[in-house]
Amino acid sequence: MQYPNDYEAKQGILEIGRRMYDKNFVAANDGNITCKVSETQIWATPTGVSKGFMKAEELVKMDLSGRVVQQGKLSVSSEIKMHLRIYNENPGVLGVCHAHPPVSTSFAIAGISLDKAIYPEALVNLGTVPVVHYEAPGSQGIPDSVAPYCRDYNALLLANHGALAWGTSLMEAWYRLEAMEHYAMILMYTGNIIGRANVLSCEQVREIVGIREKLGIRTGGVPPCCADTATNLADVGGVPAGGAACAAGASTRGTAGTANSSGAVSSGDVESIVREVLSMLLPEAHGKSR
Repeated sequence: MQYPNDYEAKQGILEIGRRMYDKNFVAANDGNITCKVSETQIWATPTGVSKGFMKAEELVKMDLSGRVVQQGKLSVSSEIKMHLRIYNENPGVLGVCHAHPPVSTSFAIAGISLDKAIYPEALVNLGTVPVVHYEAPGSQGIPDSVAPYCRDYNALLLANHGALAWGTSLMEAWYRLEAMEHYAMILMYTGNIIGRANVLSCEQVREIVGIREKLGIRTGGVPPCCADTATNLADVGGVPAGGAACAAGASTRGTAGTANSSGAVSSGDVESIVREVLSMLLPEAHGKSR
């Protein structure tokens, strides 16, 4: 395993802090980031500082037992216990990101996991995201609640709190946090705005999990799939083979009027089209007008 050196780890934390802040994943001094630099040591963000405006000298170095090795004027966040638990439960983790991205956090507050088989990219790179039960921020209950998931998943929602992701590098942890918010937004749109989503069939999910495994990702869980034949195998809309759907000079409706030789529609045709549309929308009123 190749660890980043101290400089690389600190610069990575500062960069991801800026990204968190710029993408509205954190407000005020929310969130925390850590990066592992040896088998026993990590760098962590300090408490009380906006993640968009941190300085390298403010970061804190500590070992996996929680002992501070190096720090400036600021101490580490009380939520460091959550990070330390992930590193201790899963030695392959080299980076952890915690933030409060609005859509993901809304799902956490509602107690809704991100586990719909509708988006292959989320299933490959992120996987499913369970919601762990509520514990007070900074308490020992939070690391205890995330511990059972550290080896088999890549991210979690903390009930009524926020989002948490980890990876085999600090950047992978960030990408998973970013992917989680994107996935949550898609679920919000399809579930509550569009009100519809084609669920991937079990065969399609197995294929995607196979792709994930070929990429060396063995974690993430598998979402419920559609046992029936997939409903996404036919094209919807589009232009038929052979040209445009309506050629110049052809009628869009059998009796609604015809285009002249130049393809333009005459004023008489427009009047005819208006009458027909009105007859469909307001049949009784239109009949009386005649």
